[in-house]
Amino acid sequence: MNLYEDLKWRGLVYQETDETLRNKLNEEVLTFYIGTDPTADSLHVGHLMANLVAKRLEDHGHKPILVIGGGTGLIGDPSFKADERKLLSIEESLKNAAGIEKQFKGLLPTAKVVNNYDWLSSLNAIEFLRDLGKHFSINYMMAKDSVKSRIEKGISFTEFSYQIIQAWDFEHLYDNYNCTLQIGGQDQWGNITSGSELIRRKHGADAKVYGLTFPLVTKSDGTKFGKTESGTLWLDPEKTSPYEFYQFWINIPDAVVISRLKQFTFLSREEIETIETSLIKEPEKRLAQTTLANEVVEMIHGKDALQKAINVSKALFSGNIKDLSIDEIEMGFKNLPSVSIESDMPLLDALIELSLVQSKREAREMVKNNAVSVNGEKENNISFEVKKANAFGHKYTILRKGKKKYGVLKHQ
Repeated sequence: MNLYEDLKWRGLVYQETDETLRNKLNEEVLTFYIGTDPTADSLHVGHLMANLVAKRLEDHGHKPILVIGGGTGLIGDPSFKADERKLLSIEESLKNAAGIEKQFKGLLPTAKVVNNYDWLSSLNAIEFLRDLGKHFSINYMMAKDSVKSRIEKGISFTEFSYQIIQAWDFEHLYDNYNCTLQIGGQDQWGNITSGSELIRRKHGADAKVYGLTFPLVTKSDGTKFGKTESGTLWLDPEKTSPYEFYQFWINIPDAVVISRLKQFTFLSREEIETIETSLIKEPEKRLAQTTLANEVVEMIHGKDALQKAINVSKALFSGNIKDLSIDEIEMGFKNLPSVSIESDMPLLDALIELSLVQSKREAREMVKNNAVSVNGEKENNISFEVKKANAFGHKYTILRKGKKKYGVLKHQ
């Protein structure tokens, strides 16, 4: 398969502005760009597929540019947003941009990174209206889906103008870096075509530029992929631990796991088809989910973090947590109920403090019935005391009630 065919097979082509792009992707070296507004200091799973599409193009020899929207992020992209975005301060935008750049370079180390604040901040009102605004008719701008979806509820002139500002990004990169391709999710189609149109108007009809979009990934209920009950799934391990990240991927449903393998891994078609056969014949082995989780977690967080995530998963499933390291304890129990204690505490009181039981009577019954474990060991002595001296690293004591309910005592 050539590059375009591989992208199609993986479900990574939604629209392209010109069918001639298909041959160009396979036969020429293109400079392309992908943009990300710094609305947070970390990318999340919703951004990941876009970055992996960029990597597939880079691996084929194309030259990537990441545009961090330090300028456009101060405006706010209205694309398929129900409400106006919260405006960032310049300080927030620049801080967030630094975090995003570091993550992006980890995935695409050869990419050129630029911040559109560098050129947008010098644009004055007269230049905006004369040099850019004159190339856009109100009818053209109103016809964009990203604007139409907001008209009834209301859209500010700030967000209405976003497509002009982002269009200038494409024109600026075309003019300064010979960038002829913009890629993005399907919600960016209006912004991409606005940029293409601006380039043709300013540089003539012979200026050849292209746009390629890929489908937005959603869950079966239509909500955003990468959103969990506990919140957004971030690529920053301080925001989302590698264990949480691993759990997300290993719990992908059978119905979509093959699609996710195609979109989020670099496994070959032959490898994925072999895994698909296993899914059909031996679904209980969960080879597809295990492979997906291993591939993505290692790609984002490395082999060491992957192994720790696997260790924590196995320990929590079996209840045998005795051999976990402090790092693994902190990774796996980060978001579980916890309380800090300054001195040793009776086990019965500790169970109540962690809300694992509602009363001392229930606590006594649970302990007597061997339903409580302390640091992976069953404990049936109702007089037992939780001591700092016996804690993991003298820092953490892990209590478990039944098979699945955990709590963490943090010793001060």
